[in-house]
Amino acid sequence: MVSPNTDSSETSFVYDSKLSTVVPASITGDDKFHGLRNLDLAMKLHYIRGIYFFDKDAANGMEIKDLKKSMFEYLKIYPAVSGRIRRTDDSEDGGSGGRAFIRCNDSGVRVVEAKCSKTIDQWLRDCSGVANFDQLVYGRHVLGPDLGFAPLVFVQFTWFKCGGISVGLSWSHILGDTFSATDFINKWGQILAEHSRHIELPGTKNDYKFPSAIAKIPVSIKMVDPVGDYWLAISKSKMQIHSLHLTAEKLNHLLSKASQGSIELSAKLKPFDVISAVIWKSLAKVRSESEPKIVTICRNDPSFVRKPLSNSQVITTVEAANLNVSEANLLELVNLIAEKQEDERRLIEEFMENDKSKSDYIMYGANLTFVDLEEAKIYDLEINGHKPVFANYSLNGVGDEGAVLVLPGPPSNNAKEDGRMVNLILPENEVEDLKDELRKEWSLF
Repeated sequence: MVSPNTDSSETSFVYDSKLSTVVPASITGDDKFHGLRNLDLAMKLHYIRGIYFFDKDAANGMEIKDLKKSMFEYLKIYPAVSGRIRRTDDSEDGGSGGRAFIRCNDSGVRVVEAKCSKTIDQWLRDCSGVANFDQLVYGRHVLGPDLGFAPLVFVQFTWFKCGGISVGLSWSHILGDTFSATDFINKWGQILAEHSRHIELPGTKNDYKFPSAIAKIPVSIKMVDPVGDYWLAISKSKMQIHSLHLTAEKLNHLLSKASQGSIELSAKLKPFDVISAVIWKSLAKVRSESEPKIVTICRNDPSFVRKPLSNSQVITTVEAANLNVSEANLLELVNLIAEKQEDERRLIEEFMENDKSKSDYIMYGANLTFVDLEEAKIYDLEINGHKPVFANYSLNGVGDEGAVLVLPGPPSNNAKEDGRMVNLILPENEVEDLKDELRKEWSLF
């Protein structure tokens, strides 16, 4: 998969980078392993990228040794994060190379230290349209080709000209979804604040309440060319990230249009459903005759009590079989997204279990994919008692159909509703046309 916005000609404002490794404070032992479910393996070609910006008050007196020491202690709780990919013997698995698992061998997390010639305000002003990830989140994170040596997690600390600091997280999706990634980084912040005795780990996993199995291939995943031990898929399109901040005012405008001015109905609509419907409809116009009829929806599972690492988000598909999406009534699309979802988690699990070809697959971008991260606690990470002035998440390894992430917006002191951040990860030749459509029809730019 082509990494978004990694043109080598791009001016670099980040310099003096140093790479090191942090390992757990105590030895885990040679006999500890972290098994991978089929749903985990379905995510192996995807990577989660998070970025947090803290002002100079948060960074005051904070040195790299403090940041590393807290991580050193914290990795004892998450031994799999410091592990490395291994495979079972062919004789045990029956497939080429064997089934992948994580050996908790204390190989550690990679840490990047860097400096930036811009202030945080300058960075957010100049780079806000492209989601802020380039240069501040380790961009060369791929598992392989030497799987046994490839780190599962990179953390980058960047000091800015103004005295502020950013924390960049690159997280292998095989470890867990975005909710697992945010839980990991938030609890590291608690260790950093020396409140480790008060940390409560997530509960144990409940049994999934999967729907009855249906004998068909999941439409939420797509086979890609075999990747071997280099876990990176190659897309046909160069993908681009664009970030859109929907203020509370713009969000209320969308809710009002979807509810056709009904205050009562507007209060019942979920922002994620409305935002997804608007972008689905708009992108259908951009793609014209190839408008997406099926979309994938990813949400948090409220029935799941999380363990520390898990891919437990609900993966569903929605089909607009008899609709012209580009001309459809917005509320009709909203209702489809809210009510007509078909859970495919069990299908994915069973399909991959029975797939004797041992093929490779992607989920994000197999169809146009909408990811509901409204409940993700991306503003809960604290440094020196301060929360981020801005935080954001994106994905690497998205297929040609694209993905849209809906996240909490920056906290506002002047509004009851903080708005939303929307990250569009699309083929670069579609981004400007989509922005024009969102500007013309919905006044979003």
